[in-house]
Amino acid sequence: MQARSEHDGLKVLLVEDEPAVRLGGVQALQLRGIDVQAFERAEQALRQIRLGFAGIVVTDVRLPGMDGFALLERVRAIDADLPVILVTGHGDIAMAVEAMKRGAYDFIEKPFSSEHLADVAQRALDKRHLTLELDTLRRQLSARDRIDAKILGQSPAIERLRRVVLDLADTDTNVLVLGETGAGKEVVARALHEAGRRRDANFAAINCAGIPEMLFESEVFGHEAGSFTGAMKRRIGKLEYTDGGTLFLDEIETMQMSLQAKFLRVLQERAFERVGSNELLPMNCRIVAGTKADLLALAREQRFRDDLYYRLGVVVLEVPPLRERREDIPLLFEQFVLQASARYGRPVPEAASTEQMQTLMSRPWPGNVRELRNVAERFTLGLLADLNDTDDSIATAPRTLEEQVNRFERHLIEEALRACQGRASLACERLGLPKKTLYDKMRRLAITSDDFR
Repeated sequence: MQARSEHDGLKVLLVEDEPAVRLGGVQALQLRGIDVQAFERAEQALRQIRLGFAGIVVTDVRLPGMDGFALLERVRAIDADLPVILVTGHGDIAMAVEAMKRGAYDFIEKPFSSEHLADVAQRALDKRHLTLELDTLRRQLSARDRIDAKILGQSPAIERLRRVVLDLADTDTNVLVLGETGAGKEVVARALHEAGRRRDANFAAINCAGIPEMLFESEVFGHEAGSFTGAMKRRIGKLEYTDGGTLFLDEIETMQMSLQAKFLRVLQERAFERVGSNELLPMNCRIVAGTKADLLALAREQRFRDDLYYRLGVVVLEVPPLRERREDIPLLFEQFVLQASARYGRPVPEAASTEQMQTLMSRPWPGNVRELRNVAERFTLGLLADLNDTDDSIATAPRTLEEQVNRFERHLIEEALRACQGRASLACERLGLPKKTLYDKMRRLAITSDDFR
């Protein structure tokens, strides 16, 4: 039988309390070219086992402390597909049958030859190798499905973007997402999160634009009760909330220089303190930053720290503007119409005509995908008389008082949300409206705060 090559990266965890038998087993496996790590007790080997462990377990049944059957059960609870081979005493057939019932891959009777041990172990390693390859393929397919569902389009630029996102999703590398306003930077950040191993933890997004320093520190680092006026109780910041997950910092170019220095220190030390605390907390989240600016150019103008840029921009992903992937507009528009119909409980409108779609594809779309989504929602709600008149400045004039009032209210609300970076709570104060009143108007007019973040 061909020796297993070392680059496979699989190993055998051998558990045997008798030193001579343990040494013999190690030598037999090593002669076959198999990587092996030996232990005297089952508890020692168990500490090496994680879901997806690259190897197998060979263990004697009779051991001091945890015996082989108990180890088998603990291993199967962690990873039911991990092969465990039990070594039983000579003639103990009942024990061997019990081992197989409990899910052992195979059993070996003492005394055994070196060749027999190596043969059984290598078959188990072959099985484990195949299982891990299939698991990897399933994860990749699942990740690709998640990315395809997030980053819509069939243009070459989007296909390239999806491939890079798939390659990066399972890494911890910090990523800088470069793109115009509304191009979909947060969508890319969410795709990186949801397609990777951090997907079961939290994702959070912060827009750095216009946030005062103390509010930013409280939002990102958290604060202790009494740390400043109005801090009535402890607040968990986004770094703590996204432990094991992903934090997206949009418009990173607007972050104040003093905050850049503090955030750089956090990235370097992988630890942070809540405002008003001296306790260091570990940072275990992936940072994805979004920008529409050339950060290196800003660094040359001393408006952005170049050391922070190199920390954040280990990998730079460019999101193409909508005008550079016009072939994606029909698919995106159709998807946004379907989403809007479901969201607002409206019937799906009749599909856009060829002429209307050509009009959509010829527009400049300065607001990119976000602007297209807004048009699709208005189309679904019947707020556009014609897709050929998607620009408010040339839209069909309102014919009733209600339509004129709605149009005026929409303008004021959108202007307030734009000034407040989509934060509806601040827009309420700006407009002098109770929160419920503003939210009711936004729901009626199909305005979403996400469009202005």
